[in-house]
Order: sequence, then C-alpha cells, then structure tokens
Amino acid sequence: MEKQQKMSLTAKVLLGMALGIAVGLVINMASLNAPGSFINDYIVNGLFLVVGKMFVNALKMLVVPLVFFSLICGVCGIGDIKMLGRVGGKAFALYMMTTAIAIATAIAIAATLGIGKGMNQTSDATFTGKEAPPLTQVFIDIIPQNPIHAMANGDMLPIIFFSILVGISLLLVGHKAKSFVEGAEIANEVMMKMVNIVMAVAPYAVFALIAKAVADLGIDLLASLAGYVLVLVGSLMVHLFITLMLVLKFFSGLSPLTFLKKIRNVQVFAFSTASSNATIPVTMKTVTDRFGVNNSVASFTVPFGATINMDGTAIMQGVATVFIANVYNVDLGIAGYLTVILMSVLASIGTAGVPGVGLIMLSMVFAQVGLPIEGIGLVLGVDRLMDMIRTAVNVSGDAVVSTVVAKSERKIDVSVFNDPDAGSIGPEDSLHIDSTVGAEMAEAIGATHDKK
Repeated sequence: MEKQQKMSLTAKVLLGMALGIAVGLVINMASLNAPGSFINDYIVNGLFLVVGKMFVNALKMLVVPLVFFSLICGVCGIGDIKMLGRVGGKAFALYMMTTAIAIATAIAIAATLGIGKGMNQTSDATFTGKEAPPLTQVFIDIIPQNPIHAMANGDMLPIIFFSILVGISLLLVGHKAKSFVEGAEIANEVMMKMVNIVMAVAPYAVFALIAKAVADLGIDLLASLAGYVLVLVGSLMVHLFITLMLVLKFFSGLSPLTFLKKIRNVQVFAFSTASSNATIPVTMKTVTDRFGVNNSVASFTVPFGATINMDGTAIMQGVATVFIANVYNVDLGIAGYLTVILMSVLASIGTAGVPGVGLIMLSMVFAQVGLPIEGIGLVLGVDRLMDMIRTAVNVSGDAVVSTVVAKSERKIDVSVFNDPDAGSIGPEDSLHIDSTVGAEMAEAIGATHDKK
C-alpha cells in the first residue's frame, strides 16, 4: 500500500493507458460492444464516454486563460521586443523545417515499401472534402475583430496576437502597470495549480478514453489496412526517435534520452485526447517545470506550435498519398511528390486551428496532385487511432522546438533539464492546502466583509 501511494503521476497514467488498451481489446474481441448491448450503451458510450469527454473539456477549459496570462507574463518577462521577434522567427523556421522533413521522410519510406500496390480494395466509406480558408484569410484573421469572441471559440492565433499586444502595451505603460503585471503573474500561477488539479484525475480519464477508442476501433479493420497502418506508425516513430532527437541534439546539445524520459507524460495525454490544443496545459507545465524552459519562451512556442506544427499530420499525408496513388495506379513522379511536400508545409499554416485539420489538409493535397478525394474513405476507418499517435508526435515536436529555442536564447535552466526528478508531480503533494494559508484567506475575506 505504501508503495502504491508513492507511485508517480506518470506511472499512474501509463498504468491507466495499459489497462484501457486491455479492457478495450477484451470488449472488442468478445463483441461485447454490439449495438444495443448493456456494455455498449452504458459502459463504452456511457461511463467511458462521459468520463473521457469531461476530462478533455476540463483541459480545454484551461487553455485560453493559461495562454493569455502566461503570454502576458512571458512578454513582460522578456522586456525586449527584439528578443520576442527572434523567438518567434526561430520557432516558425524550426516548425516549418521539421514539417518538411517529416513528410519527405514519410514519402520516401512509403514509396520504397510500395504500400497499396496490387490492392483491389473497395470501401463503403465516403469522404467529402471540406474547403479550407485561403491563406490570405488566415493572415487577416490573426488580428481578431473581437478578442473575447476569439477566446470563446478557442482561436489560438488571434489569442496569441492579442496576448502579446497586451504584454507590449503593459511594457509601454511602465511602472503604473506593475500591479496589473503582478496580478497576471498570480493568475498564471493559479492556472498552473488548476492544471495540477485536473491532472490528478488523469489516470482514470486516460483509462476511459483509451478503452473507448480501442473498443470502437475494431481489430479486423486494422488487419485489412495493416500495410498502411504499419508504414504510417513506422514513419511516425522514425520522425519522433530519430529526426526530432537529431534536431534536439544538433541545435541544443541536450540529451535526447533525458528528453524522451520526461516527455512521456505529455505524449500519453496527447495520445488519449488526440488534440494538441487540449494538451497545451500539460505541455507547458512539462516544458517549464521538467525541462527548465523559461516561461517567456514556452508561453509563446507551445501554443504557437500546437496551432501550426503538424509533423504527425504531414507524415500521415505523405503515407496516405503514396498509398492511395498506388491503389488507384496513379504515378505521381518526383514533381508530384515535391508538390505534396510544398502543399503540406503551406497547408499547415493555412489550416491552422481548423477542426478536422488532418483530413482537410489531405483533401487539399489530393486535389492538387489529381488523386480522387473519395480515396480518403479507404483510410478513414483507422484515422482515429492514427490521429492519436500523430498528435503524440506533434506535441513532442512542440517540446523539442521550445527547448531548442530556449537554449539558443539562454532561457533554459540546464540543471533542471538534466535532473530526472525536477518538476515531477507526486501523488498529493501539489494539491495540499496549508491550513495556515486557509486561515489567512478566511481572515482576509472576513475583514473585507466587515468593512462593508
């Protein structure tokens, strides 16, 4: 019992994930989730669905206030507008570079293995491509007409722009804005404590999310698309464990092994939620507390990366393009593949923050190179699982770029990065409320009421 109490949050989350996979497989393979059954209606689409959705909503609830206050504190903490420009420029260049490398690697692997050749598979699934907004409109929308509306919709680029503008304006106001900045610092700390509270229930929520996803997926579907799934997962792993780690080592000199050990928590959250935006609070906490990256850098690079960094999605596009081209016997050639790479990099900016972005980007690429859009229906069935894996790769890329940029700007505490226990969350330590603090708060509230 004592040993269980000392189990770290990461260990608990990994345990919840493993149990979720096991339970989901049992439900699926035993056909316990047949339509109308008790397990399907009250457990999979009842308990698991409710717990999972509530957890994802709780994470999303934290994103906007956390990004807003954290960016204000970050801009004021930098105090140098030129440095802010350098941080943004470096982050943007690295995100675009890793996306281009990701899709080029995926195309090379998929084309070499020849997945989809000779496959005469048909699918009842259909897909109708949605139109993404033109790139010009994306740039226009970066400046919000109504920042409150942007916050209500969770539009990340306008929120980032407005938050940075508020931070710069506070610097221009000067000493008179000191109390506002101190309030923002307190609000940012409060939001981080809220992250701790939400993460305390993570093991149970991760179990529910994974169990439902695995129960719904279907082993037969995976088997029928085994070639596509294996090549896609393999390409994602190559990018995660080789490309991103080489980028980390080459540009920062920091240990990839240490990075991989500390990023596991974020990857599990991303895998469970399949949402980079929902994972922002966990990514920011890990990057700052576990890696030692200064908030002035992380507050910008993490939400920015969650919006435009789509390494995993780019890899999916590369593999899917080769797969569908082979299925339909379309020879894209070198020019076609180069077009796919360029389109994917540009689309990662043009579709930033659009729901269902992966399939929208894929339909844009297919239309550009002359592949039938309905071909997406062939891979649609396994997209949920692939989305979970590629999101884990995306957030890993966000953390790598944040660490590299912070190192280049000397905004990282290397001793924290190298300390295996730095920033780790214990079972109940972070949720302990000091009785003295509670008494002081009650006394302060009482004094305020007495004045009235």
